[in-house]
Amino acid sequence: MSSVGLAALAATALAMAGGLVSLPQPAAAAATCTGGTSSDFNGDGSTDTVIADPNATVNGAARAGLVRVVFGGGKGVSEISQATSGMKAAPERGDQFGYSRAAYDADGDGCTDLVVGAPYEDVLEDGSQLVDAGALWIIHGTPAGIGTGSAIESYTQDAFDASTATESYDRFGFALHAGTTSADLPYLVIGVPGEDITSHGENQVDAGCVHYMRGATKYTVNQDDPGVPGVVEAHDRFGYSLAGTNRYFAVGVPGETIGDDAAFAGGVTVFDHTLTDGVPTALVGLDQGGSGEGLAGVAEANDQFGSSIDMTNYRPSGQTYNSDALLAVGSPGEAIGTAAGAGGATVIRIQPSGAYTELAPIDADKTDVEGTATEGDFLGQRVAITNTDPSVVSSDATIRLAVGIPGRDVGGVKDAGVLQVFRPLDSTLGANDKIISRAAGGSVLPGTVTTRDYTGMSLTSGSANLYVGIPYSKEPDTAKGVLYVIPWTDVDGTTSTGTTVFRPGAGGIPDAGASFGVVG
Repeated sequence: MSSVGLAALAATALAMAGGLVSLPQPAAAAATCTGGTSSDFNGDGSTDTVIADPNATVNGAARAGLVRVVFGGGKGVSEISQATSGMKAAPERGDQFGYSRAAYDADGDGCTDLVVGAPYEDVLEDGSQLVDAGALWIIHGTPAGIGTGSAIESYTQDAFDASTATESYDRFGFALHAGTTSADLPYLVIGVPGEDITSHGENQVDAGCVHYMRGATKYTVNQDDPGVPGVVEAHDRFGYSLAGTNRYFAVGVPGETIGDDAAFAGGVTVFDHTLTDGVPTALVGLDQGGSGEGLAGVAEANDQFGSSIDMTNYRPSGQTYNSDALLAVGSPGEAIGTAAGAGGATVIRIQPSGAYTELAPIDADKTDVEGTATEGDFLGQRVAITNTDPSVVSSDATIRLAVGIPGRDVGGVKDAGVLQVFRPLDSTLGANDKIISRAAGGSVLPGTVTTRDYTGMSLTSGSANLYVGIPYSKEPDTAKGVLYVIPWTDVDGTTSTGTTVFRPGAGGIPDAGASFGVVG
């Protein structure tokens, strides 16, 4: 199995028909939402949980996809799909609505709004069916909840930015990230890794771009823009992955060729939210370079550095705010010794000037790190980094990193998958790392390992909790998929609060699903 094959488990589809109507920006709702957490769609101050099932059957259409929002405080479950009233779309085979998701308060009314991508949506335009052109929706939260009754905006690529064109295989909305800048302006970043770019008179297929919206102003960014590192090349897939904080955002370019022949070696570009020459300011381009260049390791074909990225705030000693960021990068195709596809990851500190420091290059052969580098483990297929307390100077006590290893065998069970947790600011990387797999007792991941669970494919994190989805679980009780929400203090072993389990057929969640548990 290749790392591309693993990614394809969550994205194997050919979409059918799908014309969309672009709706106008709705006016801000009355200030009846109290505001609360960064995931609070009904504005009641309680955290709500977004769980996707992009392979779900909707109205008879296989892999049309849906998203469920579980409201905090036991206030029920909302199901959102292309069949939801006001969506101006229809569920179709292979759309994979919910493949990407982001949440932010787009209109400033105190209720979080949900952005959902369907990158495999076919778009009917001028009588032609544009296969896998992609589309996205912004579903606005209300005091009554989210979904039916919400104001909904729908966008194809040219509807979002008239200076671009909607085209087959662009996969508009393949990746999403949203948040608020340090100036309290909402922003949204949209990845379009299939975008063809004409550079120097030549068409570069799948070079990729991102759309950046701050407030109501939109910008389109690719590697041909002033100051953006790299060269537009075919199959770079700029925009394949996204991450960000209130001061920075990062774009993964896992198809980037490094040197003369290291195709798909990969890279990451870091921006800040200021504008230069009409585009966000690029601070630095990161890759493994050649031997002795760039970051640790050597850029090799099919490393796919940047396939997965995540970012969190970092407060340096002597500073009164989180001026810097920590960027986690996965390179699941990395060969470790003779173990092809064993995988690797790293954590990099980013400063406002663009200066960077690699803090924690990770692979299973590092001294004292648990586990053994094994072919096809794909360590780094997903990464999730968090600052558990951004109000204090960042240290090994506050920074946590979870790394997915979906190809790892567990006790002879093939491709059961695990996640590995690190304190990346520790002076010794392996001092406090731990491997977590499903187990009937003694694990924060309850259950039984089964073949091809691919645990570690679905990860995200907040300051309080780690979210681990197993959308391809084969265990009978969770065969439609499952999401585990684990307090970080339980992961550390300082508390035993208990893991919250979300699965179809329990807790008011409809008993239906094909890949329930997709997060991140």
